Amino acid sequence: MHPSTLLLIMVAACTAAARGDPDDTTPAARFWEQALPGTQMPKAIADLVQKGIDHSPLVEHYPAFPDLSVCGAWSNTCTRSMALGTGIFFHKAQLRQGSAMEVSFPPTTETAILPHSVAADEKKAPFANLTEVLATFAIAPGSAEAEHVRDTLKWCHAPPQIAGELMSCATSLETTVESATRMLLGTNTSGEVWAAASALPSGGGLRRGRYVVEAVAPLDGDHFVACHKVPFPYAVYQCHMTTRMTDRAYVVSLRSGALTADMVAFCHLDTSNWNQSHPAFEILHTKLGMPVCHFVPYGNPVFGKKATKA
Repeated sequence: MHPSTLLLIMVAACTAAARGDPDDTTPAARFWEQALPGTQMPKAIADLVQKGIDHSPLVEHYPAFPDLSVCGAWSNTCTRSMALGTGIFFHKAQLRQGSAMEVSFPPTTETAILPHSVAADEKKAPFANLTEVLATFAIAPGSAEAEHVRDTLKWCHAPPQIAGELMSCATSLETTVESATRMLLGTNTSGEVWAAASALPSGGGLRRGRYVVEAVAPLDGDHFVACHKVPFPYAVYQCHMTTRMTDRAYVVSLRSGALTADMVAFCHLDTSNWNQSHPAFEILHTKLGMPVCHFVPYGNPVFGKKATKA
């Protein structure tokens, strides 16, 4: 068994034991078991699915403002002020056992994932038309929140910004998994896909502190799909994958005293096609084209193709 696969199983087992097994009777859970056999649904994703049932965005208001989730994307949505001081970006040289990092992920109000049956109903949960979205979710036209929703719709319906990039937006867990699988496997249905997400303390935040890297485990594959939550009144994931084999993915185990976290991280070895104004370059004191690594915030799933058994 690949060591990264073992680590993912251990992380999933520990988080499941801490809260009890997730409800496997929901349509989302049943779909997950069929689509991703052998991969347990990460706690963060299971919690957001349950939240969409218990605290539906159709009843409760979830602010549609950008957070650290957008900083893993290559657009200009991530700002310097948003990322500075969080430690979300780091150098590849820091990705080793014993390395120390200053990290601070503020907890946020995590947007719930709607059941697929609801998200697929344009009358209940509109996605195509801005006016209908604002009216359904009681967002004031012309407000800052409305502008963020407009930008999300524009971004999701635009073609990929980078040559060779595959991109789509998904409005439910099922469509997120389907999009990622389609990007990774194409028409080859013989492969299997794994999924992972960062395991953070309750609330999805990580208090400011000096964290020591206790372990670094590479994740299988050379192509990965990263799905970032974008500003919307219910969970919408912008998933993307580049056809260039210049990305690496890891599970990084961090510790600060008694506080631990298992973070998914990406290292982009060639950033020559990024937006040159991306704040990662300024924060890391590097330049366009040079490697950039970043952690994946709470509630953002990543996918990869399982290694072929020898």
